[in-house]
Amino acid sequence: MSTNSILWKKLRTMATLGVGGAVTFAGIGVWTGNDKFFETFIVPILNRADPEVTHRLAIGITKYHLTRAATSDNSTNLKTKIGELELSNPVGIAAGFDKSGECLSGLVRLGLGWVEVGSVTPLPQEGNPKPRVFRLPQDLAVINRYGFNNDGHEKVHSRILLFKQTNPEYPVGINLGANKDSPDRIGDYCKGVENFSDVADYFVINISSPNTPNLRDLQKSESLNNLLQRVLESRDKQEKKLPVFLKVAPDLTDAEINFICKAILSKNISKVDGLIISNTTVSRDLLKSPDNLRSEVGGLSGKPLGTMSTELIEKFYKQLKGEVKIIGVGGIWNGKDAYEKICAGANAVQIYTALTYRGPGIISKVKTELSSLLMENGFDSIEQAVGSNFKNGKK
Repeated sequence: MSTNSILWKKLRTMATLGVGGAVTFAGIGVWTGNDKFFETFIVPILNRADPEVTHRLAIGITKYHLTRAATSDNSTNLKTKIGELELSNPVGIAAGFDKSGECLSGLVRLGLGWVEVGSVTPLPQEGNPKPRVFRLPQDLAVINRYGFNNDGHEKVHSRILLFKQTNPEYPVGINLGANKDSPDRIGDYCKGVENFSDVADYFVINISSPNTPNLRDLQKSESLNNLLQRVLESRDKQEKKLPVFLKVAPDLTDAEINFICKAILSKNISKVDGLIISNTTVSRDLLKSPDNLRSEVGGLSGKPLGTMSTELIEKFYKQLKGEVKIIGVGGIWNGKDAYEKICAGANAVQIYTALTYRGPGIISKVKTELSSLLMENGFDSIEQAVGSNFKNGKK
C-alpha cells in the first residue's frame, strides 16, 4: 500500500472519531510545513466538518503557534507603503478571520505584512443563529452570515495592547462595526475610533457587510456624508490621527460608485485615507454548487469574487485618479491574482478564504509569485505597478 493510501486511511479513521482527531492530525501536517499534504489530505476532511468549528480550531492552532513560521524573507521589491503605513510586504489578512484579536502573534509568524482585526463592535455580541457558515468547495468559495460576532471593544483592546507591547512596529488595523441593536450606529463607529486610537495603526469603517440588517444603507445618500463627517471628526480629536479606510460592497451600481467617490473627495468633509474593495457579495451568478448551498443567505467570498472585486478596483481608481489608497480583497489564490489587483489600482491586498482551501502556505506562495511577476514586468517596486493598467494606456 502506498504512503498516500496509508495516510488517507488514517485520516478517514480519525474522521470517525470526530473533528478534534482529524484536526490534530491536520495540525501536524501544517506544523511540519507540508503544504501539499494540507491541500491533498486535510482539506477533504475539513470539508466534511462544520465550517465554524474548523474556523475556531484554526484560531486555536494559530494562537498557540502550531503552524510553521514563514521561512523566506520578504523580497525587497515587496516592501511598500499605504500612506504613512510601512509594510514589509503587501499581503495582509482580511477582517473576519481573527474577529477578536485572539491570535495576532501567530499570524505574524505566517509572513503577513499586516493584520486586520474585526469587525469589532462596542458591546460583545453573539452574531446570527447557527449554522451560519457554509463551504462551496466546487466553487472554492464560502458563504457566511456571522453577523459581527465578537468579544467587544474592551476585551479586544486589551489583547491588542498586550500584543503591541512586544510588537510595537507591526501594523494592526481595526475593522469597526456597529452593534445590531444599536440606536446610533454611526455613534458605534465613533466609539471605536475613540477606544482604539492608542493601539491601532488604521481604522476600517465596515458599512458593507450584508449580514447586519440595513447596514449597507449607510453607503447611500446623506447617510454616508453624515457617517464620514462624524467619524472623521472623532478621528481628528484624537492625539493620534490615524488613517481611516471605508470598506465597500462589490454589488454597487455605477451610480453608487459615483456617489461614494464624490462623498470621499468632498471638500466639505475631511477626506478618508483609503478604500477596501471589497466585502463579500450577495450575488450567486455562475456558481457550480448545488442549489441548497447557493440559496444560503449571506455574503459570498472566495474565488468567484476575484474578477468582480478587481473590476471594482479599476472603476474606483479611475474616478479617484489615485488620490485615495486602495486595499484589494477578494478571490486571491496566487501571485497573479494579487498582481492583477495591484495593476488595477490596489496599493496592497488581503486574503482570507484561500487559507481555508490551501492552508497557510499560500501566503508565501502569493508573495513569491508576486515578486517574480513584478520583476518580469519591469517593476522595481509595488508602488511602480499600482494602477499601471491606466498609466501604460491599457485602459
